[in-house]
Amino acid sequence: MKRNVLFLLVLSLISLGAQAQQRYAIIDTKYILSKIPEYKDADKKLQLVGEQWQKEIDDKQLALDKMYKNYEAEQFMLTEDLKKKREDELFVKEKEVRDLQKKRFGYEGDLFKERQKLVKPIQDKVYNAIQKIAVARFYDFVLDKSEGITVIFADPKLDKSDEVLKEMGIKN
Repeated sequence: MKRNVLFLLVLSLISLGAQAQQRYAIIDTKYILSKIPEYKDADKKLQLVGEQWQKEIDDKQLALDKMYKNYEAEQFMLTEDLKKKREDELFVKEKEVRDLQKKRFGYEGDLFKERQKLVKPIQDKVYNAIQKIAVARFYDFVLDKSEGITVIFADPKLDKSDEVLKEMGIKN
């Protein structure tokens, strides 16, 4: 009788220890996104838009630089009123360039909004696929090794990136 109780106690402790183990997986979202054609297209569109907007800013900056050079060359011949007027024009143009740069590339600027519009739906699909796999396989947590969190070593058999792609119907 004592043996049976002791055996059941040991078996219970082993079973509790097995349940206490955490299950986890490691994925690489950068790798996953690189395999999704829609993401590649969205990224190309963002690059093109960004380049267009940067050219617009560069053109305005060149015009401003030219205005500065002209002012520096002519300032000795200008009256105080004309100097003040030109300096005010330069100030206004410089502010326009800074404001445009902030509008296009600043925090929550046009590029950020465009990225949200084009990339966020794709990221949401990836997240939903990851969540579905994690729930189905009883993972306690999933680590992303692509950015932010540093994983010094990861057993390749833990990398479930290909499974996420498969879940999304994308062949790698």
